[in-house]
Amino acid sequence: MSEGAVHLAVEGSLATVTFDRPQERNAMTWAMYGQLGVICEQLRQDTSVRAVLFRGAGGKAFVAGTDIAQFLEFRDGDDGVEYERRIDLCIATLEALPMPAIALIEGWAVGGGLAIAAACDLRIATPESKLGVPIARTLGNCLSMSNMARLVEAFGAQRVKRMLLLAELITADEALACGFLHAVADSGDLQAQGVALAQRLAALAPVTQAVAKEALRRLEQHHLPDAEDLIRRSYGSRDFREGVQAFTGKRPPVWTGE
Repeated sequence: MSEGAVHLAVEGSLATVTFDRPQERNAMTWAMYGQLGVICEQLRQDTSVRAVLFRGAGGKAFVAGTDIAQFLEFRDGDDGVEYERRIDLCIATLEALPMPAIALIEGWAVGGGLAIAAACDLRIATPESKLGVPIARTLGNCLSMSNMARLVEAFGAQRVKRMLLLAELITADEALACGFLHAVADSGDLQAQGVALAQRLAALAPVTQAVAKEALRRLEQHHLPDAEDLIRRSYGSRDFREGVQAFTGKRPPVWTGE
């Protein structure tokens, strides 16, 4: 399995973070999550950077979730609890960046990829983009409470129910209409529109932006209930093991509810 990489490039006051594993639609490996966390810590301490663009390599996807083959190593629900804690910490580091973060979504942003996009402040997508968390069809696991809160805040509870219960994918037009997307741009214009938005943000008061971001983050995450029992039940289920085996074996899963 190719480990992939997450790259950081800084030009003047603007930074670009690229998820680079295009042969797997930029599905995140453990190494990539680790690199993302290190990059976000580096950006947090760099006061010269005034806005950050996040995008996927290859033109087919932003991030197509976490690489499912890695779940073959999981033994029980405790592994799921540890995984969700680890990913929560990484995404929280991104969300806590003091400068505005923009996700440029070209193609798929699903599962962990949608969580990463939701942790950014603004998002621009291409007309063909698809957004969702189709784990009821593919894997049989669940979301952490933090990621659930981000998605409900961004899409509303009914759309999140469609994503999770029906495994529906949301189109760019619907995501724009509900306010999740700032704009929709053709692939050829996506980078230019992202840079223009970043430059607009970079010209404004950085302290105001930083404290506004942190205030909104605190409101969103305030008093979240514990969900370890739900995560442990999901990742410890036979259905989760079946979902992983079926996905990696390229066959439909057979769900039993156990």
